[in-house]
Amino acid sequence: MRRFRDPFVLFFQGVLIALSLSLAFWVRFDFSIPSMEWEVLSAALTIVVPVKLLVFFLGRLHRDSWRHAGLQDLARIGFVNIGAAIFTFGTVSVWVGPAFPRSVFAIDLLICFLAIAGVRFTFRLYYEALKPEPPTGKGVLIYGTGSAGRTLLREIRSEPSLGIQVLGFIDDDPSMKAMRIMDVPVLGGCRDIAKIVERYRNRTVKVEEVIVANASASGKQMREAHANCRGAGVLCRTIPSIGDILSGQYLSSQLRNISLEDLLGREQIRLDEDRIERSIEGKSVLITGAAGSIGSELCRQTATFSPARLVILDQAESDLFRIDQELRQKHPDLEIVPVIADIRHIPAISEVVRRYSIESIYHAAAYKHVPMMERHILEAVRNNVLGTRNLVEVARQHRVSSFVMISSDKAVRPTSIMGTTKRIAELIVSAASSGKDNVTKFVSVRFGNVLESNGSVVPTFRAQIAAGGPVTVTHPEMRRYFMSIREAVQLVLQASTMGKGSNIFVLDMGEPVRILDLATNMIQLAGLVPNDDVEIRITGLRPGEKLFEEIALEGEDVLPTHHEKIRIFNGKGIGPEIIAPWITQLQLLVEQRDEKKVLNHLTELVPEYNVPELPKLSRPEVVRVTPSNGLERAAAEPVARPAS
Repeated sequence: MRRFRDPFVLFFQGVLIALSLSLAFWVRFDFSIPSMEWEVLSAALTIVVPVKLLVFFLGRLHRDSWRHAGLQDLARIGFVNIGAAIFTFGTVSVWVGPAFPRSVFAIDLLICFLAIAGVRFTFRLYYEALKPEPPTGKGVLIYGTGSAGRTLLREIRSEPSLGIQVLGFIDDDPSMKAMRIMDVPVLGGCRDIAKIVERYRNRTVKVEEVIVANASASGKQMREAHANCRGAGVLCRTIPSIGDILSGQYLSSQLRNISLEDLLGREQIRLDEDRIERSIEGKSVLITGAAGSIGSELCRQTATFSPARLVILDQAESDLFRIDQELRQKHPDLEIVPVIADIRHIPAISEVVRRYSIESIYHAAAYKHVPMMERHILEAVRNNVLGTRNLVEVARQHRVSSFVMISSDKAVRPTSIMGTTKRIAELIVSAASSGKDNVTKFVSVRFGNVLESNGSVVPTFRAQIAAGGPVTVTHPEMRRYFMSIREAVQLVLQASTMGKGSNIFVLDMGEPVRILDLATNMIQLAGLVPNDDVEIRITGLRPGEKLFEEIALEGEDVLPTHHEKIRIFNGKGIGPEIIAPWITQLQLLVEQRDEKKVLNHLTELVPEYNVPELPKLSRPEVVRVTPSNGLERAAAEPVARPAS
């Protein structure tokens, strides 16, 4: 169609140019052109039409979409017409001479601009306002009268094949009430959704969906919109982020259901990508735990900054194979080296660092599941403590430039083996910076739970919902910090460019989320009703769990950084002269497999480690959430294996 469209548009523009010049002559001579001026007009047409067509062609006016004409198109039509008028003036002055009336140039410029622009906007007017809409289709409300809402309305109108009719806008701004946006009424605020839906219930086109047209809406706004839509019995969706829009063609084609990340409402991260790129580009990078949730995302994001070599290390063969294949497909020009190895084996780690001339290490390999590590104390110590010590020693010996360890908020006043081992790992990393002849920058990055990580609460809940329940929550008041895996890794890369070593960076996790609310939201997002369709069951706290996670230790100094989402905690460290003999003794106790002595030894380095008396329920409970009574508890049968 392009082959036929372009010649037709150019021909049509040529006709408009000829008519515009003729009309300009007619206006100039008071609507009666003298016979002696017809010869001048004829000569001018043979010059003006080809000259203007050439300028219009170079200005690519023939490539504009008439149905989607906007203000930017109007401005470009004006500039191209001015350019065409200048070239026409020069050419006609040379070939026709003073016989050509100069006032015609100005009149012709105005008429030609109005003609070219008028045709385009007439098409848009027809498709958006005058073209009859079918009496049936899916009725929607757009929540938000801003630019995104107006753009979405315009696209829906221009794509009748979508079968969507916009019945009205929703906006919480009182000044917008009863206004009309592009001839569509503003029907009320978010809390009026149920009444609006009821008003349209008996009409030909009913309200079936509410679209939140505000990609930067807060978590509170998203939760309120989702709750009101559920109460009204209609679907609630949202427009994509800017990154999603850039990967597609239309807003309307990328509408998606509200996700957990929308309900959390975390703000867009501002990254200093230039600093990150300088720290990675052209360097040989090693990522341990590369097959895990955090490690694999570290691989993906690191690969985008063009390292000279990316060495991905893990002991999980199948998962390592998958991330290796994914990276090779997305980055065919990048040298990717998959390595199956165990960080507890120093010779293997040392060989990898030496052979591939590693310059930066991102240490994400760790055992992280709290209840599992309570049952496998020695393995937690071997991997999280001794494995980290091995990597630190290898990095120092081979004079690696930077070493970044992924830590956890469970390292703060730990009540679990997992948290204690991560706190000791932080101390080992911090102490390494103060050693003699050290050239490596050692830092740790501490953050909380990440959505969708392997074995975390979100995929566990999703699996329980898919199985029909019950969804198991260990305590009704348990709260956790959450962020997306992508966001966490972005901030890890940003933090790796800061400090001079011996720092613990803490990521801003926002506000803690109640796990019971998370379970309720996930059931509702699945289109089900909590405790009607899927039961929520309280099972009691497990060994090592805390009701509330913390971020900082007492006595640590909070220091700001140039990034609003990253802070530095400079706590009281421990020197290598204390760490070294302590590690030696720990190795002996681990080899003796004496768990009690290992636990006592851990408390020597982390005296704040103290397992408290956990508040336990006498037996599991079913939690019912009702609008009037809040939580209702009822006795339930015991659960053999609590899942969260």
